[in-house]
Amino acid sequence: MTSKDLSIFNSLRPFSVGFDDMFDQFESMLGNGGVVQSNYPPYNIRKAGKDKYAIEVAVAGFNKNDVEVEYEDNLLTVKTKDVKRTEEKDGDEVIHRGISQRSFARSFTIADDVKVNGAELKDGLLTISCEKIIPEIKKKRLIDIK
Repeated sequence: MTSKDLSIFNSLRPFSVGFDDMFDQFESMLGNGGVVQSNYPPYNIRKAGKDKYAIEVAVAGFNKNDVEVEYEDNLLTVKTKDVKRTEEKDGDEVIHRGISQRSFARSFTIADDVKVNGAELKDGLLTISCEKIIPEIKKKRLIDIK
């Protein structure tokens, strides 16, 4: 990204209130050549209901003791703990290593009104369940006419 591309975000600042953190985050992401993180591990974000979401991260070759899910200050991070290569057993030799066991860290920005409910690792897929919490004041309601 060039400074010209960043100016798009700066030009939007006068038309927004309270979004400074978002614009700062875009600038920090794009200020480093536009590369934030690699494509590893692959992931899906899917809508699992009206106000429910699931983040699915493919972590084949890792178990729940190898992976850590951390949530702080609207940033959800999935990362590996200290990864140790699987050792060959009793004279076995790995001819091709196609299942990666490299370290990774992948972060997701979570909105203020989204609650992270939990995570489950099953069949090489880490699923993090989230739910959008809508306050009563913002829910649709019928106003009585007097």
